[in-house]
Amino acid sequence: MNDLYQNIYQSRPPVIDGLLYPGTYLFAGAPKVGKSFLMAQLAYHVSTGLPLWDYPVHKGTVLYLALEDDHRRLQGRLYRMFGTEGTNDLLFAVYAKQLGVGLEEQLKKFVREHPDTKLIIIDTLQKIREAGGDKYSYANDYEVVGKLKRFADDCGVCLLLVHHTRKQQADDKFDMISGTNGLAGAADGAFLLQDDMRKPFGSPPPRRSFFPRARDATMGFEYRPVR
Repeated sequence: MNDLYQNIYQSRPPVIDGLLYPGTYLFAGAPKVGKSFLMAQLAYHVSTGLPLWDYPVHKGTVLYLALEDDHRRLQGRLYRMFGTEGTNDLLFAVYAKQLGVGLEEQLKKFVREHPDTKLIIIDTLQKIREAGGDKYSYANDYEVVGKLKRFADDCGVCLLLVHHTRKQQADDKFDMISGTNGLAGAADGAFLLQDDMRKPFGSPPPRRSFFPRARDATMGFEYRPVR
């Protein structure tokens, strides 16, 4: 115990003050609720250093694995959100290898080539899961996120894993995250994005509620996404 106390451990600065820190986090929400739009917004602000909702952002390189998109759809989304204001520090890929068969090596190579990397987004977690095996056991879920967490911890980056929620309601909102508790158990935290209500076509955009459950995150709030 005394030896532990005598060691000095270097702290890792936040990516977004009060919200996002180095580590591995689930980011879950229902289909079409706006997860990819919010991920693009986070990615853009971190890559430019612009404040997000008046919270300070620490600028760095961002890798966004948009694995459910193609380049055309990705281009259209970004143009709708940000116009022609681009940045060289936000990089995209629409294909990546799966976990256990090359993904870790791809991510480590990226960080070596971009040592100022602060944020990596994998959209979605399901796209990089290993094929075969007992996919939906607690042990498998824990191992999947555990492998990604080891990478994030070793490289000192923030890794966001986009995932889905179940349709069934739960007393604890975070129990709606699809899969077993092994996913959240292995991660450093989780974020949940929910519609306050579904509205008819043509209505004003609904408010989204954004709930964090992470070691260092301190806020939950409502917002209207940039779309």
